[in-house]
Formats: sequence, C-alpha cells, structure tokens
Amino acid sequence: MGEYQHANFPQEVIDEYSALGVDLVAMFSAGHLGTRMGVEIIEASADRVVGTMPVEGNTQPYGLLHGGASAVLAETLGSVGAMLHAGSSKIALGIDLNCTHHRGASSGLVTGVATPLHRGRSTASYEIAISDEAGKRVCTARLTCLLRDVTASDEERVRAAD
Repeated sequence: MGEYQHANFPQEVIDEYSALGVDLVAMFSAGHLGTRMGVEIIEASADRVVGTMPVEGNTQPYGLLHGGASAVLAETLGSVGAMLHAGSSKIALGIDLNCTHHRGASSGLVTGVATPLHRGRSTASYEIAISDEAGKRVCTARLTCLLRDVTASDEERVRAAD
C-alpha cells in the first residue's frame, strides 16, 4: 500500500505540463492522503479516469470499507478529470461531493471510474462509480469542481510539494 502507479496520460497533456515544469504523476497522486490510502490512478483523461484503492487499511470498525475512504477515491478521480479538462492554466477545486453507499466491501480492491456529466469553463462535474472486485457497485458519487485560473501562490505550492 502507498506505492504509486504511473497514470496513463495522453502525450499532449504530458507535454503541456512538462513545459511548465509540473510533474503530472506527483500532481495527480492525491498527495500524502492518497499515498496513505493506497490510491492508484490507472488511466487518466478528461473523458475517463480510473483508479483503485485497497479495502484493507481503509475500513470502519465493522471491517467494511469506510464511506470516507470511498469519498477520497471519488474526489481524487473526479478532480483529476476536472483538471485535465481545465488544462494547465486552471486548477480544479472540489465544491460539492455527494456519495451514495450501496453495499459494503470487506476485502480486495475497489475500482473507481469517473466520467464527465458537465464540462464547462468555470465548473466541471463527474460521476464516479466505485465497484468491488466482483463488479458490484459499492458507491456512486458526484463531484463538482470549480475551475479557476492558476495564481502565483498556487504555482509556489505545487513546486514546494515536489
């Protein structure tokens, strides 16, 4: 748990961010929280973001996947999609997240798939379906992100985090 798998980004996206000196893998890793929770992004584009997270280590007292862990996975995947949609001149800030938990998961990996519901100039909304290893839906989430212009202080924070 905690090792980061490289996401698959379109080459033009890699080139755009590299020209700005931004490490996409670090930027889209969900940071220290994602590392602690074992979030791994498998595929990433503005049209579809796929990631996994282990159930083990992310459970509530009854041994089931914690709803907050599902929320972390959902917000991570939706935010990646929103940032890729917005491009390098904007940042995505989550402003609304809701999660409906359909069933428990007690072992293995859960997989989240984020797909866009709305992609505008100032907001982007993604639906995130989280399923267990048997393909059964564990959670459905919706994330809306505000897309705002990058400021100098945003750039400093990203560079300081490297």
